Amino acid sequence: MTTWLSRPSTRLLLLFGGLMLATVLVGGWVALASQVPAGLVARNLAAWLIGGLCAIGLATATRRGVPGWIAWLAPLLLGACFLMPDLQGVHRWIGLGPIRLNAAMLVLPAAVVAFAAASRTGWLSWIPIVAALPLLVWQPDASQATALAVVVVIAAVRLRDRWFIALAVVAAAIVAAADAWLQPDPLAPVPEVEGIIGLAQALSPWTGLALTALLIATAALPTILTVRSPGARLAGLFLSLLLLAWIATPFFGAFPVPFAGVGPSPILGAWLGIGLLAGLIDSPAPEPKPFKTVARRRKEKGPAA
Repeated sequence: MTTWLSRPSTRLLLLFGGLMLATVLVGGWVALASQVPAGLVARNLAAWLIGGLCAIGLATATRRGVPGWIAWLAPLLLGACFLMPDLQGVHRWIGLGPIRLNAAMLVLPAAVVAFAAASRTGWLSWIPIVAALPLLVWQPDASQATALAVVVVIAAVRLRDRWFIALAVVAAAIVAAADAWLQPDPLAPVPEVEGIIGLAQALSPWTGLALTALLIATAALPTILTVRSPGARLAGLFLSLLLLAWIATPFFGAFPVPFAGVGPSPILGAWLGIGLLAGLIDSPAPEPKPFKTVARRRKEKGPAA
């Protein structure tokens, strides 16, 4: 008899939640030791709790399948940023009362999981993800454009039977990410957001190393825990790639450090992605496959009578 605690989805929720909480706590301790107001640190803890509850709800609601329309939330929410007041010409946030949320970090984890789940259904599943890339360039947000481009490139490489289409998609994703890096970013970095790793290293090299290790372990966990789940393997890979890119880009520019840095958006966003992934991991559905091209379908059907 399968109990709730023995389910792979439960292990995913508990282990990911535990690692992310450890990262949040270490980052919060570093921020407090660096004279950051406690109220800002408390927002991360509140986001972890709220996001965890949402993830449990999503895992239960999507156990029979992840709706494809979830991927469409990415271009819609990113587009909504341009309807909000800008910050020195930058459009990355949506307002939620007194809190501004980074739209890309909030929606992309769930979007890439939904994309992986729907990628076997046809080329229409690619539209929302590809449409999100230029919006990230226009914001501009080089970190998020790079993270999404990594997922798109890996997904395109799977289109082995149409290598020229895959090559075109790969080239377009790389050009979009490169263009985002070339866009000027007038915003000054905030130490407790973009520079939390530096603050940790200033306290102790071991603290900086431990925080970096926690970040990498948290990001890699979705892939590790879904490697034996045919229905969730691709989604776990996409989610890990996205989170790893989130972690890597702050080492090359002034970008928010997820989970450890002050800011609820990546915490909420990661939980939403994990919730959808947990719904997939218990599913008996086959692993998503690249969509079949017209030529491949004709070949499988054989010559016309």
